[in-house]
Amino acid sequence: MKTDILIIGAGCAGLYCALHLPKDKNILIITKDKTEHSDSFLAQGGICMLKDKSDYESYFEDTMRAGHYENNPKSVEIMIRSSRDVIEDLLHYGVDFNREADGSLCFTREGGHSDKRILFHEDITGEEITGRLLAQVKMQPNIQIVEYCTMLDILCGDNICCGAVLRDKEGNIFGVNADFTVLACGGIGGLYRHTTNYRHLTGDGIAIALEHGIALEHINYVQIHPTTLYSAAPEEKSFLISESVRGEGAVLYNVKKERFVNELLPRDVLTKKIYEQMEKDGTPYVWLSMEHIPEEELNSHFPNIVKHCREKGFDVFHECIPVVPAQHYFMGGIKVDLSSRTSMERLFAIGETACNGVHGKNRLASNSLLESLVFAKRAAKVMSKSRDEKNVMEASAETTDFSCYKDAEALAEEYKTNVLNEIERLNKLCTIQLQ
Repeated sequence: MKTDILIIGAGCAGLYCALHLPKDKNILIITKDKTEHSDSFLAQGGICMLKDKSDYESYFEDTMRAGHYENNPKSVEIMIRSSRDVIEDLLHYGVDFNREADGSLCFTREGGHSDKRILFHEDITGEEITGRLLAQVKMQPNIQIVEYCTMLDILCGDNICCGAVLRDKEGNIFGVNADFTVLACGGIGGLYRHTTNYRHLTGDGIAIALEHGIALEHINYVQIHPTTLYSAAPEEKSFLISESVRGEGAVLYNVKKERFVNELLPRDVLTKKIYEQMEKDGTPYVWLSMEHIPEEELNSHFPNIVKHCREKGFDVFHECIPVVPAQHYFMGGIKVDLSSRTSMERLFAIGETACNGVHGKNRLASNSLLESLVFAKRAAKVMSKSRDEKNVMEASAETTDFSCYKDAEALAEEYKTNVLNEIERLNKLCTIQLQ
C-alpha cells in the first residue's frame, strides 16, 4: 500500500497538520481507537492566545517560569507569536469560543498565568476544537481516516523513514509506504495506574523511537495534574477537574476543611503541596470547594464537570469534592526541531509525542493545544515545500517480512516495558546527578 503522507494519530495535531497539507496529496490518518478517543477531546480548560503585544513578555515569562527555565526560548517565542494565526484558523473552522456580552472573545485565567489570556468553550474546549477539526478533515476528499488501526513499527533504512507497519482491527498486518510519516500518537498516560489519559495511549511513538535510535528528549518529564476526582475504582480513568475551576475561585481544603495552599501555583508545585497535605492528613485525597464560584458561572463555564460530579454523587454547589493528583501530560518525547523534524529523515513528530522544548520541565496550563497546533502547521509547511522530491528509499512494504509482528500483544508489552525502563533509568540518573 502507498500513500503520500501517513499520519499516526487523529488528535488535534494530526488533524490540523492534515488540513494544512497540499490538497493534491493523498493523506492517510490512522488511529488506535475510535477517532473521538484522543486526549485532545478531553482537554477542558482552554487554549492560550497572545491578546496584544503588551502581554508578550508576561506570557513568555509565565511559560518559562512554569517550565523551570528548561524551555527552548525560541520554541516558546514561536508558539506565542503564532497563537493569533492559529486562533484565526480555528474561528474560520467554526470553533465557538465563549464570548462577552459585546461579542468579543472571553478570556479566563489558570494556574501559573499572570493574566487572563485563555480562550475556552465551556469546560470542553478540546472537544470543541478537535471536533471542528475532525469535521473539516472528513470533508476533504484527499484525506482518509482508518480507526482501530495500530502502528507496530516504522519502515526505514539508512536513517530514512518510508512508512509504517500497521495492524487493522481484524488483526491483519501490513505495511504502508509514504513519502512522509508523521507521529502524532499522543502521550504515555496508559502506562500509569492513575491517569487522565485514555488507556490505549501507551507511548508507542517513544517505544519505536527507542528501537530505531531516533533522538529523544526529557522523556522522564511527566506532569501530574493536581486535581482529578478521586475514585477508589482502579479501572476508572481519572476525571480531570480543570485548572480553570481554580482560576475562577475554587479552593483546596485539608481534612479539617481548612485552606492550605495557593491554588494558582504551577501544577508541579501545587501537586507537591497536595501530596504533602495528604500525608499529613493520612487521606488518599484533599477537598476542593467551588462554593466561591457563583452557581450561574459554574453552570455556564463548567457544565460537564458539574454533570459528571452529580453522576458520581456530588453536589458541587453545596459540598466539597475529593480530588487527587494523577498523571496528566508528557513534556518530553521524540526530539524535534522548530519544524517538527525528527533525527530520522522524512519522519516528523507533533503533539504530545514530540518534544520541541516549549514546555520545559513543566507545562503551563492551556499551552498544550496551542503548542500542538502551532508546530503541526509548521510540519505541514515543510512537507508542502518538499512535495516534489522523490522518496529515495528502496525498502518497501511489499518486500518487508511481517512475521516478527504476529504476536502483537507481546510486542505491545515489550514496548511498554522499554519505555517505562527508560523513564526509570533517566529518573535515577537525575537523582545521582543531584546528589
